[in-house]
Amino acid sequence: MKQSPIPYGVLIGAALYAFSGAGHAAADVAADTQKEALQKTIETCTICHGAGGRSVSPTFPNLAGQMAPYIELQLHAFKDQTRADPDAQAYMWGMASQLNDGSISGLAEYFSKQSAAPGRSGNAALIARGKQIFTEGVPARQIVACASCHGANAEGNGPFPRLAGQHAPYLLKQLFVIQSVLRTAPVMHGVIKDLTKEQMQAVVAYLESV
Repeated sequence: MKQSPIPYGVLIGAALYAFSGAGHAAADVAADTQKEALQKTIETCTICHGAGGRSVSPTFPNLAGQMAPYIELQLHAFKDQTRADPDAQAYMWGMASQLNDGSISGLAEYFSKQSAAPGRSGNAALIARGKQIFTEGVPARQIVACASCHGANAEGNGPFPRLAGQHAPYLLKQLFVIQSVLRTAPVMHGVIKDLTKEQMQAVVAYLESV
């Protein structure tokens, strides 16, 4: 018995469906490959920055709970070598050189969603002095309050980083390199250029405690 020919439209539809299916499969493979690559990059970051971005070494900052826009800005600055303080050159220039825009966004999203490191107790008098500077600034020297950009509880605000719970030694080093213009940060430099070492020590003690 002679079979009826399959309509041309049906053949075209089947071909398109098969092609579409192959395209979806390829896209799924590419997405899985990207996820695997991002996971490996995250694992590399945690060698220094700790599980989930909660660092155990004061040399390396906590990334957990950090503002995603800030993480992206800094990773691009490391990659472009426009953040040129000594630690950036030693640790991050080489690492960031291997990142593309997708992996930078993925890292920022991942670490921003992790639970932030808890604050640590310290010298009560020093912490109280640091809190006053953070929330009120130093009006007599026309130094504005840190909270005006970094949030009332130092939780961060978009491109302005979260400072709460950050290692005091790391923060103090960053204040020094910004004040001495080893790290280019014009807005921050203008704010902290007249802070004394003792005032900076008080502020970072407070921030580590939050």
